[in-house]
Amino acid sequence: MDHFFGVPKMQTLVEQRKNNRTTLSWPVSVWVPQANRFFNGRSTNISKTGVYVRVPMTVPVQAGNMVELNFPRTAMLAEQKGRFARIKTGKVVRVEREDMLRDANIGLAVQFL
Repeated sequence: MDHFFGVPKMQTLVEQRKNNRTTLSWPVSVWVPQANRFFNGRSTNISKTGVYVRVPMTVPVQAGNMVELNFPRTAMLAEQKGRFARIKTGKVVRVEREDMLRDANIGLAVQFL
């Protein structure tokens, strides 16, 4: 935390999202090329341009990494769409580790490409 004459400075956070988010708790497999493997996680919210995903704290990822996200579809939706998963490529723009001791997970903000 920054200080000004020994007093903590207030910080203003500016909302940078351009699209509305929709709450969505859905299983997601995250391919991390640096680890050469998938990690299972769960989405928290999603928009047209990105998603926030919770994954195990052991996932070796940092801001700037490219990942592939696999969103499995229900059997009925797979019949309609012709595939069993929606696959998106994205860039990790933020990694949140604040709650990792509480639930052994980290949060990834991923921007779709």
